[in-house]
This record gives sequence, structure tokens and C-alpha cells, in this order.
Amino acid sequence: MKKKLMSAAAMMAMAAVMAAGCGGGGDKKAAAPAGDAKKGPSGQVMVYTSIYPDIIDKLCKPNVAKALPDVKVTWFQGGTEKVKTKIAGEIKAKKIGADVLMVADPSYYLALKKQNLLMNYKSKELEKVVLESDKDGAWQPVRVNNMIIAYNKDKIAKEDIPTSWADLTLPKYKGKIAMPNPMLSGTAYVMVGAIAGDSRFGWDYFKKLKDNGLRIEEGNSAIQNKLLTGEYMAAVILEENILKLQETKKEPLAVCYPKEGCIIINSPIGIFKDTKNPEAAKALVDWWLTPDGQKAVTAGWMHSVRGDVEPPHGATHKLADLNKNAIKIDWEKLANDESQIKEKFRTIVME
Repeated sequence: MKKKLMSAAAMMAMAAVMAAGCGGGGDKKAAAPAGDAKKGPSGQVMVYTSIYPDIIDKLCKPNVAKALPDVKVTWFQGGTEKVKTKIAGEIKAKKIGADVLMVADPSYYLALKKQNLLMNYKSKELEKVVLESDKDGAWQPVRVNNMIIAYNKDKIAKEDIPTSWADLTLPKYKGKIAMPNPMLSGTAYVMVGAIAGDSRFGWDYFKKLKDNGLRIEEGNSAIQNKLLTGEYMAAVILEENILKLQETKKEPLAVCYPKEGCIIINSPIGIFKDTKNPEAAKALVDWWLTPDGQKAVTAGWMHSVRGDVEPPHGATHKLADLNKNAIKIDWEKLANDESQIKEKFRTIVME
């Protein structure tokens, strides 16, 4: 009798093992092999970002899918100001749709932190990051957007090539200079705040630009096109836009790194506290700061925040060199005084 009972028990145990191995019924966690405990994050993550749509499609989506195959990442893309407007509405409705935020303006993250909307998380990759992060982990830099002056090598005399921010106020550039609209562009807003806050320039600089015929364009495309036609001799724009055109279109546009210093924007990444999938959101932040994630950044013609990743193709200066005399930016002031700064710019330049 005992032998029969033992035989029956053995058969039942064998059947259970076979059922587990074939994905049979019962508790899936109990049936899962031990190795599944080490399986990576899964589920859905929504990212709000100002990264350009073509960079998202060509670099972000495929690389993230490869690195985090069990995480379904959805992207909402828009300029920094468009993203901020969307989030403002969601905050008011008490229903933020994003898990992860990647926009260009660090001062915005300071504002969100003050509202206690960001999760504190310090990535394990931070030790390789050469730029400053939030001390509590509310945000960490993930890419560098560099505001520079661009010109067309084929449409400008050698002696007229700009070398400084101050050059744009010279009579020879009158009516032939432009910049993006800081009401629409986060990086342009940072540029305005940085220049206005620098004792070498101040708001008087923008008065001089206005008197010199500064044009305000809604987007980078218009600026690029008018540099190519020669309508503009010089323009304030993101370095990545010019490097991209140099490489992909072989256009004769060139970068001037102003001798007074570039405006280096350590564009952050952060996680909203209300995320429904914190583990996947953290994994996404971690990946962006790895060498592979940062190579996706530089492939999009932006500078890496790591010291061990090469600059984007076409950049003639490394980030460490640009940092040496970069224009200092008071991020707290930009966060606290945004409406006043924008209104002053509008009054001085756009009226």
C-alpha cells in the first residue's frame, strides 16, 4: 500500500513539474524558473520630451527597445514650452500623464521639485557624469544642448565671420541676425536669462540687438533656411542643428563658439513621483546614462554628459573645454522669475 501511495505521489510530482515546464495552470509565480527573479523591468512608461521627432524615431525608440525589451515606451514630443503647457494642465487636473520627463530647461525641474512632483532617484551611472545633478536626485543631466552662433561659410566674407556674442551688435550685421523665440523655445529662454544675467551684457545687450535689427523666428528650421539663402549673416541656434546639417546634408553652415563662452544647457531627465511604473522608469533613466545611451545622444549631435564618451560628429570642441569659460547660469533665478524674464524680453525686443 505504501509503495502504491509513494508511486502515486511521485507521479503527481512529475506531472506538476511537466505542467510547470509547459506553462500549465496554477500560480505563475510559483511555476516560474528561479532565473525569472532576475528578469528586467516590464510594463509601460510614458516619456514627455523635447528631443526632435527624427531623433526619437531613429535613435531613441530602437535603442531603448533593444535595451529594455519588456518595457513599452510611449513618447510625447514637443518643444520645451509645449511640454510645459501640457504638464501645467495635467497638474491642474491632478493627473500627470508622464512617467519620465526629458526637456531642455533645467530651471523647469527646479520648479517641479518645489512643487514636490519629482521622485528622488540617483542613478548608479552618476559617478561617470561630469555635470552637476540635483543633490537629492530629483533630476540628473542626460544630454547637453549648446547654444552657439552659426553662419554660412559660402555667404559671408572671412573678415565678417563672428567670433563673439558682442559681434552681433556690430553695424555690419544690421538686419541680418536672428534667434529663436524664447516664448516657445526652452533653450532660447535659457540663452536670454543667461545673457541678461551676465554683467558683461545684461538687458542692454538685447536693446542693442533690437536696434541692430534682430529677427525672432518661431523655430530652428526658418533660421537654418535663411542662413542657407544668405538672408541672415549670423544666428543664435543650437549647435546640434548645425552639426546635423553639416553631416547629413553637407550644408556649408558652421559653428562659432563665442569667445565670451557658450551657453551650455545640461538638459535633465527626471521621474514624476506619481509614476505607476517606478522600476521601469528608473531603468530607463539608468540606460540613458550608460555609454550606450550616451552614444545615442551624441549620434543625435548633442554632447554627452559622461566624460568617457566622445563628442558628437563635427563638434570641434570637447565639452570639458567648452565648460572652462561657459557663461554662468543662475538656474534658480530662471526658475523663479520666468514670467518676468520673458515679459522683459518681449517688451525690449518684440514690441
